[in-house]
Amino acid sequence: MGKPQKKIQQSKEELTGLERLGLRVSSMINHPVAQIQRWVTIHRLDTDGEREWEEVMGLLSETDGIDMTFNDDESVTLRWEAQAEEDRMVEVEGALEVEEVAPF
Repeated sequence: MGKPQKKIQQSKEELTGLERLGLRVSSMINHPVAQIQRWVTIHRLDTDGEREWEEVMGLLSETDGIDMTFNDDESVTLRWEAQAEEDRMVEVEGALEVEEVAPF
């Protein structure tokens, strides 16, 4: 007969309410359809705590380039403008300058 198998206990690290909400909102903002239309409406779920909701909404309100509209049904609509390609690049202080390509 074989040896009794040892039960392997997996350490499940559950997400906090704030992490869950943050991931959900981030996923909604980064969804391809939201990126094309440049807006998304976030609905507060019953599982979203007051403190977590207020903290995430506060972080969003401090983010440059995002307009927030608080709707009558307690949802929040986020709108943003498309960024120009050169605005997406982060300028690093002291970075080497790129040399011009030779015309030949």
